[in-house]
Amino acid sequence: MNTAQEIERLAAEIAEAARRSFRGLFANGEHYYYCTLYTTGEGHAPSLSAWSREALELEAARQAEGSDLPEAAMAELIKWSYADSPYCCFGDEYFDEVKQSFQARPSIAELEDKEWNDEFTMRLEAMELAMRMLDAEGLFALSQPREDVCVLAEVMPPDEGNTDIALRLNRAESPAMQAWLAEAAE
Repeated sequence: MNTAQEIERLAAEIAEAARRSFRGLFANGEHYYYCTLYTTGEGHAPSLSAWSREALELEAARQAEGSDLPEAAMAELIKWSYADSPYCCFGDEYFDEVKQSFQARPSIAELEDKEWNDEFTMRLEAMELAMRMLDAEGLFALSQPREDVCVLAEVMPPDEGNTDIALRLNRAESPAMQAWLAEAAE
C-alpha cells in the first residue's frame, strides 16, 4: 500500500470515529465555534475537543470562581484551549479502532529522523483529511453556520504547522478563522 492509500485508509477510520463523536456532541444543540482533532508531538492517535459559546460561558464562570480573574478574562484565557473544554476527549470510545491502527503502525519513538518525520506527517495528513471529509459532508454546519466554526487538526503542545493546517481547512476571511488567527495562531 502506498502512502496516499495509507493516508486515505487511516483518514476514513478517523473520520468515522470523529463523525460519531461530533454527531453525539452536536445533539446537545449548542453553538460551536471550535472543533478539533488533536494529537501530541509523538503522533498518538487523535482525540476530539470542541468549544461552544454556551460551554465557554459556563466553564469561564466555573474557573473564575476559584481564581483572581473575572469571567471575561478567564473566557479569553481558555477560549481556544482544547484541554480546558468540557468536551475534551468527547466520544473517545469511538476511537478504539483508530488507536489500534495507530499502534499497528511503526513506532515513532523507534524511528530515525527522516522516517520519524515521514510517519508523523502521514498521521497528521490523515487527521487533516478526515476533518476535510467531515466538512465536505456539512457536519460542522449542523448546529451553526460553518463560517462561525474554526475546524482544526492540531499538534499539542502547539506547533507552527497548526496555522498552515487551519488555513487549509477554513476560509481565511471567515469570522471564526479571523478570531483564531488573532487569538491563538502560532
